[in-house]
Amino acid sequence: MAEFGSPQRVFNAGYRALSIHVPAPLARALCEPPSCAIERQIGLSLAWLERPGNHLLTLHDSAYPAALAQIPDPPPLLYVKGRPQLLAAPMLAIVGSRNATMQGKANAEVFAHALSCAGLTIVSGLALGIDAAAHQGALDGSGATVAVIGTGADIVYPARNRALAHRIAEQACIVSEYALGTPPLSHNFPRRNRIISGLSAGVLVIEAAAQSGSLITAQLAASQGRDVFAIPGSIHSALAKGCHKLIKEGAKLVESAADVLGELRMSPLVAMAKAAYANPVVAAAISGAGQALLAAMAHEPVGADALARLYEAEPKAEPGQLSLVLLELELSGQVERLPGGLFQRMNR
Repeated sequence: MAEFGSPQRVFNAGYRALSIHVPAPLARALCEPPSCAIERQIGLSLAWLERPGNHLLTLHDSAYPAALAQIPDPPPLLYVKGRPQLLAAPMLAIVGSRNATMQGKANAEVFAHALSCAGLTIVSGLALGIDAAAHQGALDGSGATVAVIGTGADIVYPARNRALAHRIAEQACIVSEYALGTPPLSHNFPRRNRIISGLSAGVLVIEAAAQSGSLITAQLAASQGRDVFAIPGSIHSALAKGCHKLIKEGAKLVESAADVLGELRMSPLVAMAKAAYANPVVAAAISGAGQALLAAMAHEPVGADALARLYEAEPKAEPGQLSLVLLELELSGQVERLPGGLFQRMNR
């Protein structure tokens, strides 16, 4: 994608050109006709897309969420049920134990309701416990929630959340990177956590044991440059151990939704997502540094090193702010992020 610019050009490139950039077996596979299994999957996907509310977004699609495209390994394909426009909204992830206490689930629902009413879309994983309570609280607030699942988008797991999943698909958004029909395989759930954190400006952990999968999401969030929040609990509770560990490692201790909002109000990711989501067609106002960088960019793909040199040469450039300026240009629709760390100015 970084070399050829679009999926169609990849498939049209031919073995010799492809083998320069990928291993020979992959180059051969890309040049061969689809196997019977892939043909069946294509047919399933096309039939699925004909149903109302179903969408497919590729990494090359302009509607692909800009925040997710930033992470080191964004999924190349997203199956979306519901409202794909929510993926451009400012988001906060809420995760926690599947075996949550009544108090933990109540906290998740109250926090999600308050944060949803404040304008944040709540992201979680549709699991039992904290995840389900967070989705429920968001739906009872503004109705803005995104469920990132570890199965195909045509499968509801766990079955006990079937009614909740149907409500999310009708009112909000369900997302999966996995092919239709993919069953609930244990190794897929930790992998989908990078999407939960990647979509979000921050991750709030509510009840987590010392070895909880929620800690994986929090660690991914930290590595992606997102804020991490945790609600403390009793020193005698096993479900507080994970949250206390995160707080010791630098997560922000929160006692109310206002604590989260106070931190995220300063987040450029939230501010720019709000602008883009409020007016997805008209580009948001661009800062002086953004305008200067845009003027210096050509319309050909350019790498991060070259962009850094262009940025540093601008009088309005602020040291260490290049990534934020690029995000601003992405969310305003002026620059497209391509695979391989390349950026391209949009022709408007």
